[in-house]
Amino acid sequence: MSKRTKKLKQKAVSQRVFHQEVITQLLALSTSSFGLVAALAWNDAIQNLVKQYIDRFFPASSGIISRFAYAVIVTILAVTITYQLSRLGTQAASGNKQKP
Repeated sequence: MSKRTKKLKQKAVSQRVFHQEVITQLLALSTSSFGLVAALAWNDAIQNLVKQYIDRFFPASSGIISRFAYAVIVTILAVTITYQLSRLGTQAASGNKQKP
């Protein structure tokens, strides 16, 4: 094989690798962007839930209590969802098909 042929093949491989890396990065950025949008939507939904159903049990001047209630709700959701996703990922990695 000539040097020129080798260089052309190396260049083609290099371009494919670059193309794959660009696609991987775009996928990661897109996923992160949609994740942020979803997080903001959940943030708004949970804040409205706290305003509508929890704030009425506290005096109007107790804004800090409703903020703590909001923080507790978000923390419980985050821990529960992260735990379940971790279990699912572990099971998928081990090839285990049992229910979580």
